Amino acid sequence: MIHLKTQEEVELLRENNLLVSATLAEVGKHIKPGITTLQLDAIAEQFIRSHGAVPGFLGYGGFPNTLCVSVNEQVVHGIPSDYALREGDIVSVDCGTIMKGFYGDSAYTFAVGRIEPEIQQLLDVTKEALYKGVAQAKAGNRVGDISAAVQEHAEKNGCSVVRELVGHGLGRNMHEDPEVPNYGARGRGPLLKEGMVICIEPMINLGTKYVVFERDGWTVRTRDRKPSAHFEFAVAIGKGGADVLTDFSIIENALKA
Repeated sequence: MIHLKTQEEVELLRENNLLVSATLAEVGKHIKPGITTLQLDAIAEQFIRSHGAVPGFLGYGGFPNTLCVSVNEQVVHGIPSDYALREGDIVSVDCGTIMKGFYGDSAYTFAVGRIEPEIQQLLDVTKEALYKGVAQAKAGNRVGDISAAVQEHAEKNGCSVVRELVGHGLGRNMHEDPEVPNYGARGRGPLLKEGMVICIEPMINLGTKYVVFERDGWTVRTRDRKPSAHFEFAVAIGKGGADVLTDFSIIENALKA
């Protein structure tokens, strides 16, 4: 069941997703060698609550924290811990909020200090793949048009696409229909209609596409232990194209400051 949103509901989703962007910016300011992923989690929880919202991930399906923090070969759903970030790491931070009955959900992969050129390229390709997908997120297209655009860009640049994890609809629930895979065929899948809100979230590996689900029940890592990157936008489908509800410029301006 795909729920179409009114413009008023889209604006509430935008409010949440802008708060997620601001939270990721606040977290990003503190990402440096020596800080633990649990410290980043505490920063995010305090920031979200101070802005009148509730962490969307905390307790969701039993998840124990506010952020999913996934380092290096961890693809997604890493549990914050006493691990201290090191120079050369990359860290995907996935964040959610609940405010006024709706969810926000977005992710950004940060570099910790200086990183290897091939890992920087992984980040660049993954973010570019996200924008390629967003360009297809318009009424009249199909989910497969988004999926194919992401896959083509990743694979053209020598990276691989995780199959087991996908994007999703977003609204009063964190995960709604339709699923939005990062691989697929153009012209296939559910029809995109005005009022749909979806999360597009490429999860792209430097090595092979294969992943392992860790024993903690949450963390997903690459099988070959090569790095993985993850970027996520919440997007409202419009007649003329995608209305992106997430704002990465908030994050990137904070990192430059």
